[in-house]
Amino acid sequence: MTLLDKISAETRNVINTLFDKEPLNYLEATSMYAIIAQGRHNAALLEILYNHAHDPDLKRLIKEAIDAQISLLISQAEDFLEESRGGIPNLRFPKRQLHAEPLAIPESARFTDMEIAITIGAMAKASQLAILTAMHNSYQLNVLAMYRKLLDAGLDWDYRLLELMLNRGWLPEIGKITH
Repeated sequence: MTLLDKISAETRNVINTLFDKEPLNYLEATSMYAIIAQGRHNAALLEILYNHAHDPDLKRLIKEAIDAQISLLISQAEDFLEESRGGIPNLRFPKRQLHAEPLAIPESARFTDMEIAITIGAMAKASQLAILTAMHNSYQLNVLAMYRKLLDAGLDWDYRLLELMLNRGWLPEIGKITH
């Protein structure tokens, strides 16, 4: 996408936001409802995994996923649903305290940092696929722009997680095909 294309897209998005107040269609609303519910569940899981993690860089990435991605997506999706007078999921989970220092959880009862990294990597890929699917079910430019920004941020985050996993030796060894 060229710079001119990006400027045109943002201009259309601003005009759409100011003048076109069409409510969400059923597919858009359903996708947002599901993303909110799953996002709340993912945030609860990430809080628990954060408290199991020992590696400070892994903890930082988990906290960033909770604060800068999941919370932002939930907030924006709730705003869109409320503007369209759609229902908001009532599924809620208790907010857990995030402990910066490793907790004294016995090794036999906690996830290792490698297991946590693999788990959150799989969660990230599933979330990105859900956002991409929601984008394909969307017709409104402001909704598409929200998803695109969050998908881009999610892919950047996933890259940094993969980089951390490579540096720490947490990627599983996969056999290579030889001829």
